[in-house]
Amino acid sequence: MVSVVPFKAARPAREYVQDVASVPYDVIDSKEARKIAGGNPKSFLHVIKSEIDLPEDIDPYDDRVYAKARENLKDFLEKGILFQDGEPCYYIYKETMGDHEQYGIVACISVADYEAGRVKKHELTREDKETDRTNHMDIIDAQPGPILMTYKARSDIDAMVSDVIRQEPEYDFVADDGISHTVWVVADRAMVQKMETALAAIEAIYVADGHHRTVSSARVAERRRKRNPGHRGDEEYNYMLSVLFPDNQVKILDYNRAVTDLKGMTQGEFIEKLSRQFTVTAGFTERSPETFHSFGMYLGGQWYLLEAKEGTFDAGDIVDSLDVSILQKNILTDVLDIGDIRTDSRITFIGGIRGMDELERLVDSGDYAVAFSLVPTTMRQLMDVADAVRIMPPKSTWFEPKLRSGIFVHLF
Repeated sequence: MVSVVPFKAARPAREYVQDVASVPYDVIDSKEARKIAGGNPKSFLHVIKSEIDLPEDIDPYDDRVYAKARENLKDFLEKGILFQDGEPCYYIYKETMGDHEQYGIVACISVADYEAGRVKKHELTREDKETDRTNHMDIIDAQPGPILMTYKARSDIDAMVSDVIRQEPEYDFVADDGISHTVWVVADRAMVQKMETALAAIEAIYVADGHHRTVSSARVAERRRKRNPGHRGDEEYNYMLSVLFPDNQVKILDYNRAVTDLKGMTQGEFIEKLSRQFTVTAGFTERSPETFHSFGMYLGGQWYLLEAKEGTFDAGDIVDSLDVSILQKNILTDVLDIGDIRTDSRITFIGGIRGMDELERLVDSGDYAVAFSLVPTTMRQLMDVADAVRIMPPKSTWFEPKLRSGIFVHLF
């Protein structure tokens, strides 16, 4: 059983929602944020990337950045750009990308459930990013960006969502990237109670996208428990803002890699080394593989198909048999001598939303020597790893569409 509760969201006035809603803080850098938010004082980037309102040379982890974020959030609330619902509600959040639709329930999940392992993770996090988001949330007194979570689909919950979306939506807009966002507010007390009962029957919830926000939410709760001598357990800081999608609706795309150099090898020497662990076939016109344990490789203006040979991985191990693990162990580590892929500057990661043309562009530019395309990790693999309390290699999953920030804010 997991505690999935309604909450009083701070959210945009209807006429401002399209101006407010922004991409998440971690998919763009400060320079891009300045450009996107330029001329739009209502953009939520002023809260989640508040360094854009300070001198360009400021460290994004500077205390002044967090203070500015707090000031901007307060300003949004005082000016009525955002307002807070008077009673706890659930919210249904639909995203449409092309012909793909997904319906999530916006709610707050107990930090205690995460600490007890009922909210399950599949990735490790970086200390610097944890500290950044912890400080940000603690200082602005709110969780400004939701965590994308998933659960094993249930017909009773699906039926309730279907009932809600027959009503007129609160928000319905298309963002500048062509993805549409539609929101329904579940304020009826009987429906709120019915949904809370159904959600309480979920046995486990899985963090899909937002591991740093999850860990940071738990760290904020820990900080505040220690600071609050009258801590009861029902304070808002004990809950984390999430959007829960059924597992059969979540879309995972490929998460590809590009490397700057071949570690001193010629292209021929590199292919010869790869041939020991992979069957290498030139002329891979499809560019993107369709079967597990096979990879596309763009090198020297040409695509190759790499197929892992028997013995290159343990087929009985749920982590070792992942394609991201096979690529990391047999090529990135053993051949190209890349250690910690989270910190090594020789490697970059490209979400599948950018397509194979982006891999070609990176290599053809001369900034990268080789790029690899992968089959997307599946939700089944993610859940199996999380259920086994194992960890996937970094950058194993790329979720699309992304949740917009600023549509829902959880005030502490």
